[in-house]
Amino acid sequence: MKYVIVLGDGMADEPIASLGGKTPLAYAKTPELDKLAAYSEIGMVHTIPEGMSPGSDTANLSVMGYDPKQYYTGRSPLEALSIGVDMKLDDVAIRCNIVTLSEDEPYEKKTIIDHSSDEISTEDAKVLLEAVTKELQNETYQFYLGTSYRHCLIWSNGSVVELTPPHDVLGQTIGQYLPQDEMLRRMQERSYEILSRHPLNLERRKKGRKPANSFWFWGAGTRPSLDSFEEKYHKKGVMISAVDLLKGIAVGAGMDNIVVEGANGGLHTNYEGKAKAAVKALTEDGYDFAYIHVEAPDEMGHQGSVERKVQAIENLDQRVIRLVREGMDASGQSYRLMVLPDHPTPIRVRTHTSDPVPYLLYDSTALQNRDWHYSEAEAAASQNVLGEGWRLMNHLFSQGFDNV
Repeated sequence: MKYVIVLGDGMADEPIASLGGKTPLAYAKTPELDKLAAYSEIGMVHTIPEGMSPGSDTANLSVMGYDPKQYYTGRSPLEALSIGVDMKLDDVAIRCNIVTLSEDEPYEKKTIIDHSSDEISTEDAKVLLEAVTKELQNETYQFYLGTSYRHCLIWSNGSVVELTPPHDVLGQTIGQYLPQDEMLRRMQERSYEILSRHPLNLERRKKGRKPANSFWFWGAGTRPSLDSFEEKYHKKGVMISAVDLLKGIAVGAGMDNIVVEGANGGLHTNYEGKAKAAVKALTEDGYDFAYIHVEAPDEMGHQGSVERKVQAIENLDQRVIRLVREGMDASGQSYRLMVLPDHPTPIRVRTHTSDPVPYLLYDSTALQNRDWHYSEAEAAASQNVLGEGWRLMNHLFSQGFDNV
């Protein structure tokens, strides 16, 4: 038996008036999910433990089978693992977003416009990161290039200070959300002074792109320690994601990462490449389990774009899930396929919430006509509820259905 999880980051949502009172997941044209749901178990799962922040870090740890209350030490340390940072015990890792701020006010009165700087390319981000680090980097503060707008700061002998995620305060004045630590705040302000007049941003403005004009620090944490996935579940696993956070979880869990060319975490990522890589890993390369992570629905939720979030879900259906199902069927190998979000990213709030999310579990060897569709409402109506998300992996690896 082979096992696959297809995770649509932030895919769950709330009913939206412009969609006729449907969620983007219920509204989207998803013929593949409809086909699978008719023969699958569906239900709801709580991926965010009570009292913890609804981030992709805690949520994906849950889905991967690691109780966040036991294993979570912060988001940025997981990302640091993915880019090869060897953290010391007294190091603190901090996420460094390159964001777009408004430009006509003093720094503390600026508004955060875009947490991703128009989904800036890694190539452009590298230029800007180098421009700032030439001045700010020293033995205490070391910067590391990540992917797109997502980068890393390692603070030697640092403190795990409280910092606000930029996607939580989109459209708001930033003053009350700036770091309380004096040096971190000064570095953010200085980054704006350097980047706002950088030639690359001057060119971006001419082209109608948002300037990538400030660093934003958040997600502080210490070095993580995850148990080996293979020892824990007796399955050889592989991660397929464009996002450093997911790659870092895989590194920490001793899983392999597959890098797919053109996979960028945006709406126009290489969906097909991810699907084909997973099928090859399972059918040719000896892996038992593949985790396919697609960031696009979450990014569109943060952007507040109903149309683009629907498009991201439809892309996931036809350009990932369909290809995985067809590839696995063609291989003749039996498999169990689970589809779910990690957390909701509702259009209404443009950030994450802690609400439970719908899951779908398909078993190629146990086809039963359920007459279900995959949506938040139908999953809730199924009355299948898993209260602790980290137990979901055991459910995937078990046999049969409806034993949550």
